[in-house]
Amino acid sequence: MIIDSHAHVVMPPQSFRFMAELVGGRGNPSVPPKIPDEAVRKVAEEILAIMDRVGTDVQFISPRPYLQMHSVKPARVTEIWTRHCNDLIARVVQMFPDRFRGVAGLPQHMHDSPAELCVAELERCVEQLGFVGCLINPDPTEGSALPPPGLGDPFWHPLYEAMTRLDVPGLIHSAGSCSPRESYTLKFINEESIAVVSLLGSDVFRRFPGLKIVVAHGGGAIPYQMGRFRSWSVRKGEERSFDEQLRQLHFDTCNYSKESIELLLKVVGVPNVVFGTEKPGTGSARDPLSRRDYDDMKPVIESIEWLSAQDRADIFECNCRRLYSRAFRSDRTD
Repeated sequence: MIIDSHAHVVMPPQSFRFMAELVGGRGNPSVPPKIPDEAVRKVAEEILAIMDRVGTDVQFISPRPYLQMHSVKPARVTEIWTRHCNDLIARVVQMFPDRFRGVAGLPQHMHDSPAELCVAELERCVEQLGFVGCLINPDPTEGSALPPPGLGDPFWHPLYEAMTRLDVPGLIHSAGSCSPRESYTLKFINEESIAVVSLLGSDVFRRFPGLKIVVAHGGGAIPYQMGRFRSWSVRKGEERSFDEQLRQLHFDTCNYSKESIELLLKVVGVPNVVFGTEKPGTGSARDPLSRRDYDDMKPVIESIEWLSAQDRADIFECNCRRLYSRAFRSDRTD
């Protein structure tokens, strides 16, 4: 089985009209549109056609991050929009339960504590809608103000407690960028790098030993700057090497470069890597050399000669099954 653990919902036109009204009215009107099943089915079937073409069996879908509007004021806009996106995802999963799983967006806003709105929405998505994970945006200001503390700070502990209690992983994934110096793609990489260093420099995993964290896009810059961070760890007098600490995290393959994926696998190890493509998304452009889309990642993994058959199975399926324990409970016989 090929499980794409990192993808995003494609929204029907009615959702985008609602988004414009929501922003323009600053949360008033606040009643989401009644989108007919045919419209939801149409966009879902477009994704299924892409999945079938590239050989993906199951895709985990979450809200499109750069459209989450975490910095739009007032916070009510983000709250309403997040709920709408999550409800839309739930409808897609309900229509095609063998092909999709839901990953929750959280109504993060600027400097609000995760305990105020995020935990309640996470509980709703997991307990009522059957979602299997969530997104975590390290900077809900989207670069428009001084960001909240790093992910190693107690500011985030209420969310980690809920994730541990519900047994759902969090995918570290930044959202939009308000900075003229930083596109949202660059924002992703920078925030992932900051998040990793903040988490590993804290006591988060001692406080929450069951916490499951996935770092999107191959870990930002971290795996490719390991020498600097190994030195940093030694100079700090850490008991464990930076490599050992890094293996407390998981990483996806949304990197679109064979050379980078090979380095990621060598640095963090096959057991810590889950298959992800984010397709369709930023990588959905034709590579003139391979004549495949950059985010057609299955052939890339298959072409890495030194991976064993079990390594490939772990990356494509087994690691994800172990990490996302809620995703395939109906498959179990126990």
